[in-house]
Amino acid sequence: MIATRRKRIRPAALASLLALTLSGCGLSAELDRERNPAREPTPAATRTRAAQPSAPAVSETSPALPAGPKASPAVPVQQDRGCPLSGLRVGTGPVDAAMGLRAMTITLTNCGKKPYELKGYPSVRVLGPQGDPIPGVRTVEGTDQVAMAPEDPGPEALTLGPGESARAGLYWRMAAEDGTYLRVAPAAGRSTTTVRLPDPLDIGPENILGTTAWAPAT
Repeated sequence: MIATRRKRIRPAALASLLALTLSGCGLSAELDRERNPAREPTPAATRTRAAQPSAPAVSETSPALPAGPKASPAVPVQQDRGCPLSGLRVGTGPVDAAMGLRAMTITLTNCGKKPYELKGYPSVRVLGPQGDPIPGVRTVEGTDQVAMAPEDPGPEALTLGPGESARAGLYWRMAAEDGTYLRVAPAAGRSTTTVRLPDPLDIGPENILGTTAWAPAT
């Protein structure tokens, strides 16, 4: 009688085990439920979840991220507020582009209290992202050496009263390297002002920057 009962129970046990296997739980999952019927997280599982941040982060074993662009150097540039000690403020316009020719306007404003005498061409140097002059870039008076640049009207004597401005044009041909700053003087030998450009000059090394003479700004 006992042997018969055992034979009847074994098929039922096999059927239960098969049902657990097909349901995806498996024997190990069933044993886990028996050991932890409340399904409380184990300490190891708690540590694993705590180690997963809500947003991507770099751990000590993560590969190094590629370095970002270098911070701009401490180039002394013209401040936006107030009037410089020279009494002159330098501004730049956007870069215009057409068929490889680039053009930009620079403006000189008398923000002081005395008239300022002006004649001739601006003195300009193009600086790279680190504040160093781009090698080989030559600034010339006039536009004859820049292909397709408009004709320079030539110099005239100006007197800028307080609040008045003059402008000059810069022309160059497109190249691979960008200029980030301009170091500008009203004329050679006068005090300079360094301005950061809103639009870089893609002038590149061994290139020519042509300038027009100062003219009244309308």
